[in-house]
Amino acid sequence: MKTPIATTQAPAAIGPYSQAIEAGGLVFVSGQLPIDPATGEFAQGGIKELTRQSLENMKAILATAGRTLNNVVKTTVFLADMADFAEMNEVYAEYFQAPFPARSAVAVKTLPKGARVEIECIAC
Repeated sequence: MKTPIATTQAPAAIGPYSQAIEAGGLVFVSGQLPIDPATGEFAQGGIKELTRQSLENMKAILATAGRTLNNVVKTTVFLADMADFAEMNEVYAEYFQAPFPARSAVAVKTLPKGARVEIECIAC
């Protein structure tokens, strides 16, 4: 059985998917673009501010599911440019504590809406 998770504190899904799905005690959070849910626009600033917004969106969805970042066991970070990795990683490190979740970080050709970063996670 799967249960959709949704909150207005994060951007609404822009396609045929859920913000998150809870199944088997795990929460699978869809990739979060750095969209400010209050404005519907990308957060202002560079990759640090964009990364922060993606993580704040993820936190809001996790909170709706009764979880926190401490419950995250795996993340995937998608970057439009790997040159942004160090600055993204600096902000990412502010959000997680040891033991850190497993993580993949990859550069992709393009992201939805021309985003520079997108972050997804799995939480227990």
